[in-house]
Amino acid sequence: MAFSMTMLSWSVIEFGDSMRLQAGHAMEAIRWGTDYLLKATSIPDVVFVQVGEPYLDHNCWERPEDMDTPRNVYAVDRAHPGSEVAAETAAALAAASIVFRSSDPPYSSKLLSRATKVFSFADNYRGFYSDSLKHAVCPFYCDYSGYQDELLWAAAWIYKSTQKDLYRKYLVDNIYKLEQSKRVMGGEFVGGSFSEFGWDDKHAGLYVLISSDLSLINETNRDDPFYRNADRFICSVLPESPTSSVDYSPGGLLFKPGGSNVQHATAISFLLLVHSRSLHRANASAQCGNVVATPSRLINLAKSQVDYILGHNPLKMSYMVGYGKKFPRRIHHRGSSLPSVDANASALGCRGGTPFFMAPSPDPNLLMGAVVGGPNKTDGYDESRTDFRQSEPTTYINAPLVGLLAFFTNKA
Repeated sequence: MAFSMTMLSWSVIEFGDSMRLQAGHAMEAIRWGTDYLLKATSIPDVVFVQVGEPYLDHNCWERPEDMDTPRNVYAVDRAHPGSEVAAETAAALAAASIVFRSSDPPYSSKLLSRATKVFSFADNYRGFYSDSLKHAVCPFYCDYSGYQDELLWAAAWIYKSTQKDLYRKYLVDNIYKLEQSKRVMGGEFVGGSFSEFGWDDKHAGLYVLISSDLSLINETNRDDPFYRNADRFICSVLPESPTSSVDYSPGGLLFKPGGSNVQHATAISFLLLVHSRSLHRANASAQCGNVVATPSRLINLAKSQVDYILGHNPLKMSYMVGYGKKFPRRIHHRGSSLPSVDANASALGCRGGTPFFMAPSPDPNLLMGAVVGGPNKTDGYDESRTDFRQSEPTTYINAPLVGLLAFFTNKA
């Protein structure tokens, strides 16, 4: 959720001028999230990170109104650190502070003040929340990339909001350690990569964010490590690049291992647009071996991903609920798949919703605008609630898409 708020805020910061009448709705959504994050960080050096028992909740298919599973609360603190989740929360609060700076200065100041405190907690009491909370967060949302990327990500957003040299120095002093940050999980070394970006891994986003900030970099020096790694990321995504490490489906959708693949398409496409602006401003292109990645090429690649998601694909199917003539009708979402209280006043217990979950009938309630995990590597999509990797919508799929849609609306 914190990552979703960071990305929704970045969408407004970067492309808010193109949102027109929708900017207010975006800001309302951000405030909904940051109000929650403020409550979750109201005790110094404590971040409440989860409400509910994951195994019990996942085993029940019931309406929100009927939920009767335990609402146990989990938190990270000095004795049980969680640097990655705390730092991402700090990043979200700092990014949102920029969004509200003009329209609501007191709220903006409150967000920024809390962001700096939560960042200090994340940095001073280091540890993995997967280790501290164990089964409560793993295997559902394990930390694989470590916390160094989130610490730098938070510092970058706080610097962007404050322009204080303290945070710039933190970035410069620690950026070279990032690629070496690894941790052991399941007997293997795991860690981030300059080509990854998502709720767990901030590497590529960090490089693109920093290289877009003129106060942090020397724009004429293309050997700056931030610029260099941002360009490396671009070259890892561009299909014609000799160093490309991303697969594409036959229909052209960017594809990475793991579930909910469209999260990669929206998050990475967002970075393509932001970096295209940095390149355009510097009158430069990314050099990928003998391939030149121009700003317009990055924009076109991002547009191809958005077009695919909205229906320009082999199945002629929009993966946004409610958009187009053909879209997912059986999504992995309890509220959508179960009858409303008006339609069925009787309470549905833990297993009461299972028949609806398994039924072939379309969802009675449309989750308008939600984007699901999307098709497989060969452009196939199983219209099934049981296949959560394809049919589950998430906030971290939608959040980057807001900025993408704003940009291309303005270009239409």
